[in-house]
Amino acid sequence: MCADRINRITPSPISGFPEWTPAERLLEQRMIDQIRAAFERYGFSPIETPAVERNAVLTAKGGAETERQIYSLTGLHPQSGGDARDYSLHFDLTVPLARYVAQHNNELVFPFRRYQIQKVWRGERPQHGRFREFTQCDIDIVGDGKLSLMADAEIPAVISTVFTSLAIGDFTIRISNRKILTGYLEHLGFDESESSLILREADKIDRQGTGPLLQALDDLPNGNAATSDILVLVQMSGSPADVLCALELIDGGDRFRQGVDELKAVFEHATAFGIADENIAADIGIVRGLDYYTGTIYETRLDDHPQLGSICSGGRYDDLASYFIRKTMPGVGISIGFTRLFSQLLQAGIVKPGSASAAQVLVTVPDESLMSNAIEVASSLRAADVNTEIFFEQARLGRQLRYASRKGFRFAIIPLPEDLEVARIKLRDMDAGEEHTVAMDDLPGEIARHIS
Repeated sequence: MCADRINRITPSPISGFPEWTPAERLLEQRMIDQIRAAFERYGFSPIETPAVERNAVLTAKGGAETERQIYSLTGLHPQSGGDARDYSLHFDLTVPLARYVAQHNNELVFPFRRYQIQKVWRGERPQHGRFREFTQCDIDIVGDGKLSLMADAEIPAVISTVFTSLAIGDFTIRISNRKILTGYLEHLGFDESESSLILREADKIDRQGTGPLLQALDDLPNGNAATSDILVLVQMSGSPADVLCALELIDGGDRFRQGVDELKAVFEHATAFGIADENIAADIGIVRGLDYYTGTIYETRLDDHPQLGSICSGGRYDDLASYFIRKTMPGVGISIGFTRLFSQLLQAGIVKPGSASAAQVLVTVPDESLMSNAIEVASSLRAADVNTEIFFEQARLGRQLRYASRKGFRFAIIPLPEDLEVARIKLRDMDAGEEHTVAMDDLPGEIARHIS
């Protein structure tokens, strides 16, 4: 077929499915490795659940929001057998965790501490910072029948370790307890549906101001009488000591008091983990949209980049697996929507991609006759755990060095006959633009010294 008659397809990914350059992908992998290392430092063990779950599992909790998020699979091949095609890609990692814990509860050791770093998929319209395919980094501590409040206090320490290691800027972990607001509204006489409406509108204050909340209260029979008190509570934030002191002065009923006591205990124990005062705050206005959070709740933000919103969130839930097993399994956990965070960090210039190569060294081949020497040098470096690439194509040395510069190699090795005769070789520092000759035996150590 004539080349100019080919109907070529425009090369572009589907909207909502991110795609990175090699340099961006290397940076992404390094950041995920730092998150994984922080999780493991606190004793969390990895699991991986299938990307595909039965719809009955994914919709066990129900709700229109869940159904909107599901990315259904409808194209199984007819020859796949009589298997019902009622499958979808998982839209988060919490529902699969619930199924996993219920299925393996007799094999697991409780409290069960797991982390999961996997892609998830959502069948919703992609928007700025929202993707159809993205990576989540989750941890959870799940108890069998009970779970110590110390687990709630340790979670902020994990968050602090993660974002300190990522070094993407100053951050604040905002903590509240859902019982405080729900108990207070219950004490004021609002029923469950009215309280849900008020909390839903209170959750929008950061984005839309107090207008939606005021309108919701105005529409409720006894809303106006409580407006000022509710506004004070949902906008209460600051140092843990100041907020707890203010909460002690409020008569909010038994459930409210339980939430205050739990929040106080979490902050007291969190201090023992050594979290810096400037990295932690109390914020009673945190609501978290998901209904299964019943106690402690967390949101983390970058201080200098509030436009990024919450970069890590989660909380305590009373029962993870009640839809799958007749056992009470309370838990607490957090999730980092990593792809959303990473894309916005790139866009804001907070993180910048570096080298486009996983290798630190390029071995050039100034002449084809030196290929065996280049292979020998590269092999010795690889044996010393130095990532190394060889330039195989026939090209002038200047072009090979430009290749090294464009891909971001730290060093270029230049084997020349006159140096090799005396067991020496040229080492070019691409960052400094400097070149010197070193003994062949000293080459791995010289490179390792600079890289470390």
